Amino acid sequence: MLTHTLGNGVLVISLPADVGIGDRSALSTGIARLVGAYAPAPVVVELDTPAVAAAAVSAVVRAHRMCARLGVPMCVATPGAAARRLIQANSDTSGTPLGVHATTAEAVAALSAGSARTGDGVPG
Repeated sequence: MLTHTLGNGVLVISLPADVGIGDRSALSTGIARLVGAYAPAPVVVELDTPAVAAAAVSAVVRAHRMCARLGVPMCVATPGAAARRLIQANSDTSGTPLGVHATTAEAVAALSAGSARTGDGVPG
């Protein structure tokens, strides 16, 4: 279901395109296990589809809260502007801001530079 790579000290977790509401719990558990196994490596959650299901948004928001509690920087990468807006609108703003980027390379660069929050202003 989830795939992951570790490169440049950043854990990249790729979510499948066909995330349904029944997958949300398994996604959250899988992300938590990977983050725990690779902590304190920063995390990029990658959503390869421009349209993102509510279950994927929920799993990403939950992962962001968990990473914030652990002190692990996290960003999201997804190509769709509407998906980026949806994720930003649902992310927890009371703690560490969630960087949301158009590409995985941008998200990795932001984390490698030490800034989880250099996300986009969303257009494009």
